[in-house]
Amino acid sequence: MKAHLDLIGLVVADMAASLAFYRRLGLDLPDGAESSPHVEAVLPGGLRLAWDTVETIRSFDPRWTAPRGSSRVSLAFAFDSPAEVDAAYGRLNEAGYHGKEPWDAPWGQRYAIVHDPDGNGVDLFSPLP
Repeated sequence: MKAHLDLIGLVVADMAASLAFYRRLGLDLPDGAESSPHVEAVLPGGLRLAWDTVETIRSFDPRWTAPRGSSRVSLAFAFDSPAEVDAAYGRLNEAGYHGKEPWDAPWGQRYAIVHDPDGNGVDLFSPLP
């Protein structure tokens, strides 16, 4: 059997803060999940994105520690138009999240970067017309 990517997991310090960010981004997340130790959402195409609290991870890996320094992984979300990238970045920025404002990248995409509450880079992009 060949491996296929099925789930991306994020370890979060504050479940409610993380879910609020991803809801503002436009993900459909279960109501009331803020108090859960583990949350999953199925994204278009079937890939799952999951959130686990630090306590959940330490329940099976007591020596787990948060990485230090800059993040080595980022999530990238595609949008249908440059205007949608701008709108998503605007919603997140107005809510207090920061990153690199949208720009027209030389590789032919409208691109922006914003950081989630745990410091993960979240890229927003769409093809340029």
